[in-house]
Amino acid sequence: MRRLLALFCLFVATQASASFTQTIETKPVTAQPSVDKILVLKSARQLQLISRGEPLKSYRISLGKQPNGPKQREGDKRTPEGFYWIDWRKVSDRFNLAMHVSYPNITDSARARNQGVPPGGMIMIHGTPLSEEYPEWYFQTLDWTEGCIAMRNDDMREVWDMVKDGTMVEIRP
Repeated sequence: MRRLLALFCLFVATQASASFTQTIETKPVTAQPSVDKILVLKSARQLQLISRGEPLKSYRISLGKQPNGPKQREGDKRTPEGFYWIDWRKVSDRFNLAMHVSYPNITDSARARNQGVPPGGMIMIHGTPLSEEYPEWYFQTLDWTEGCIAMRNDDMREVWDMVKDGTMVEIRP
């Protein structure tokens, strides 16, 4: 009897859903390609957004005040070199939007420990200061950060929207 009741319910359910089935036509969605990696080319002062191994967009950047060579220790005003991740982000009062780069990595920490110096930290990709005294264009012609990677605020907003936390960051000389 239970089997008969179950079979009857199944029959009624399939007939009911068939009578209410509606075909909906959808248009293909053209999604923006996802960013797999941020590539920073220090010598070219360029940040590239990479999707599936191909450059998607490229931006002009500023680096630390001592841009040559990898970051060795806290306070050396150098931008690090190596492989990192975007591990968190914040809205910055001083620099508009900011995404934290996971410096120091294991290699950086080991090098600093062997030298007996602190490795430093708080390396960010961020915008430029919002200042009436110094307009934004002023910052684009020089390396002015303490070791961070800076870009125009409009560019930073675009990167902020396209890059997710957990994205790899490769910084090359």
